[in-house]
Amino acid sequence: MLALAGALATAATAAAAAPAPLPAMKAQQVSISGLSSGGYMAVQYQVAYSASVVGAGIIAGGTYYCARGSMLTAVGGCKGSDTAELAALTRKRAEAGQIDPVAKLAAHRVWLFSGTLDPLVPPATVADLARYYAAFVPAAQLQFKNDLAAGHAMPTDSYGNKCDALAPPFISNCGYDAAGQLLQWIYGPLQARHANAAAAGKLLEFDQSEFLAAPTTHGMADTGYVYIPPGCEAGGAGCKLHIALHGCVQDIGTLKDTYARNAGYNAWADSNRIVVLYPQAAAITPMPNPKACWDWWGYDDPDYSLKNGRQLRAIKRMADRLTSGS
Repeated sequence: MLALAGALATAATAAAAAPAPLPAMKAQQVSISGLSSGGYMAVQYQVAYSASVVGAGIIAGGTYYCARGSMLTAVGGCKGSDTAELAALTRKRAEAGQIDPVAKLAAHRVWLFSGTLDPLVPPATVADLARYYAAFVPAAQLQFKNDLAAGHAMPTDSYGNKCDALAPPFISNCGYDAAGQLLQWIYGPLQARHANAAAAGKLLEFDQSEFLAAPTTHGMADTGYVYIPPGCEAGGAGCKLHIALHGCVQDIGTLKDTYARNAGYNAWADSNRIVVLYPQAAAITPMPNPKACWDWWGYDDPDYSLKNGRQLRAIKRMADRLTSGS
């Protein structure tokens, strides 16, 4: 009897600890950003689903489909990508209906960042990305910040390592608010954040398996995060949605909620009614994804860069939940 009671108590505790479903909301003006593998993945998402995105912020990321399904190319950071060829491939995929029409990219606002001291994704790789975007996005809508002596990390003005560090949590205090800069570039003038103020919204866990079955077998965690600021709790009407993708070894299994709390987005979300979705990747050990990177080279799915790509489709379903109201 005692054993049964203990088992029931354990089951009840586990059930109580299970993450809740992602809430249905009616947010609008979806944008996306990402760092490192999250940056590469944000590019795949933006291009594949360009009809439902208004802009992107890419930190230490490269050109759409630059890995071409090769882990070796991905490990090399896609150095020396043939951007003209990749732009032509993008057009062919759009014509085939595998991604949204490239004409939709013309309305996007794009913000790029490359630290001059980044040893993993060098400035030349991000410069290739800028050239790729130039084939689709008007020059006046593209900004490239590439003059800060930063390493490979998310730059902030209040949290993290020294600016040139190459160390966990890969968030660095550079005296530069990258999250704020990219959000303001994408959305235009925003209300000032309340610097150094405690978060006014709520960072919630949600069940990612609703959007991708058996997510940990496909490089995504069971649990994701969503930040809901004041004024968006009751359905989110009139709120914006920003999707923020972490980099490798910044996932929930490695850092818990460190990235979601400290990357710099939430303070801007509080003062501008921006819901921030933080999907979470997961490691697959010992291979093919030991560092919990996003699938931007095909470790799980050869269609990773298309609308029917497994991880992209899961993130899109999350975004749809937060924008469709159902």
